[in-house]
Amino acid sequence: MINQDQYVISIGKEQLAALPIMNYPASITVVDTAEAAHLALKELALCSEIGFDTETKPSFRKGARHKVALMQLSTHDRCYLFRLNKIGICSELKNLLQNPQIIKVGLSVHDDFHALSRTENIEPQGFVDLQQLVKKFGFTDISLQKIYAIIFGERISKSQRLTNWEADSLTGAQQAYAALDAWACLKIYDYLQAGKFNSETSEYRHIPKS
Repeated sequence: MINQDQYVISIGKEQLAALPIMNYPASITVVDTAEAAHLALKELALCSEIGFDTETKPSFRKGARHKVALMQLSTHDRCYLFRLNKIGICSELKNLLQNPQIIKVGLSVHDDFHALSRTENIEPQGFVDLQQLVKKFGFTDISLQKIYAIIFGERISKSQRLTNWEADSLTGAQQAYAALDAWACLKIYDYLQAGKFNSETSEYRHIPKS
């Protein structure tokens, strides 16, 4: 007899590649001035939970590291793109990140804050790491792309990941990519918290090969 604990939830490369591409469905606001940051954070402070992610300009030289250029904070219908390379981390943004009453949902958030520590001393509170959450459901594939694919049957394109996040202006493709990552984190969290994902009936449930 097979023990339930022997099953895992994972998706193969071919299965992932066969899924339709996910298109970002909500609104986007680029925050690149102090005034825009104040208005955005006033709205976000009213939320009980938001999606979270960051982007950093890629470095192709060994040992070279850039500061976080972009922070994405998303509600269900709008993602705010904070251009930290232009406006930095204001006190209102720092307060939100340290507010335990507002849930911030991200993926591998420890890595994000390790990178942010090069810019500002922040003591993050109220954060949920999806990588830890999905393990409770038996997921062994814990990238955002694979988590989203397993739950919703769509594929998040990663084509913009290594683009220049410190560019004078972000392209529409960059904006959509960045917004989708934060928005998807929130959508996944709400779906799991609502008990809508059944690991026992998932088509990606199987016994791992020994």
